[in-house]
Amino acid sequence: MTALTHSKDKTLNTTQHTPSIQLPDVRLAAGAAPVACVDVGGTKVTVSVVDERGVQGWLSEPTVKEGASDALGQQVVRMIGLSCAVASLSPERIAAVGIASCGPFVLSQGLVELAAPNICGGLAGAGRGLPNRWTSAVLEAPVRNMFPDVRVCNDGIAALQAERRWGALQGFDHCAYVTWSTGIGVGLCVDGHILKGKNANAGHAGHMFVSDNDDALCGCGNVGDVEGLIAGNAIPRRFAEQGFADAAALFDAAKDGHADALALVDELCRVMGRTLYNLVVTLDLQAISLGGGVFWHHRDFLLPRLDAHIQGRIPALTTGFKLLPAGLQNKVGNYAALALVV
Repeated sequence: MTALTHSKDKTLNTTQHTPSIQLPDVRLAAGAAPVACVDVGGTKVTVSVVDERGVQGWLSEPTVKEGASDALGQQVVRMIGLSCAVASLSPERIAAVGIASCGPFVLSQGLVELAAPNICGGLAGAGRGLPNRWTSAVLEAPVRNMFPDVRVCNDGIAALQAERRWGALQGFDHCAYVTWSTGIGVGLCVDGHILKGKNANAGHAGHMFVSDNDDALCGCGNVGDVEGLIAGNAIPRRFAEQGFADAAALFDAAKDGHADALALVDELCRVMGRTLYNLVVTLDLQAISLGGGVFWHHRDFLLPRLDAHIQGRIPALTTGFKLLPAGLQNKVGNYAALALVV
């Protein structure tokens, strides 16, 4: 049980073009046992606990990518303990752990492991530059050894649930959430039903082939899929020699009118825009909300460029469609994990 109130998050990087949106303040009912919320991404892991006071003990660390294949799961266990300490809670009081994680997932004796392209170096080999040779990262087993109730969900699907519950997708039965971040993640809802798939991997549209570019090696081993072309970690791999060390450098240069940067950004938006268009016309969607670090920090610049690849094409399928910034802003991952246990 929860009580919802609204309060402004003053830490958000908003601009004068984007209205401030109040985020829900989720608290458990008085006396309810606390829960832990974990967001596992290719760049960082964030953890918090929630009790009757609201969200407590928030902390973040770079995602562990070295050591034994269960190093990530052990990191999550350790971080939950640290979060509890910051919040002055005993870990033994945690009633449930929600984990929203990048994927894809593979199951080992019914427990989730991650075959995640931005974590597991054994998928694409040495050319990807990851410091391990894992083909999967053990996630659920170490956490379940410490806590009785563990719920793991693909982060795109969990974020979709959070956006439909608290964010920009409230009231939509035909919609998607898309993250443009370290990787490309997607959650899909059709006819009011969230799509999950045989191994809870539905929505991995970031691994659709869209190009033969030989410089676009994805961590999954594909060359020329959406993620390999435009993900946050693909931009420095592809464009560092042109002077753009990361996504921020590229987008900032484009906003300043740098011709080469503008041309590159237009190409990135063409790939992402067509990906979004394909989702719209395939699933007959009403709305897509967009989040993730790459998009969020440049949303006013990118949103109209992406929308231009959708609006006006096949009006029977695109008229009335809405492309929206994530209502949960840059906290989507935190609310995604929370939606699993609250």
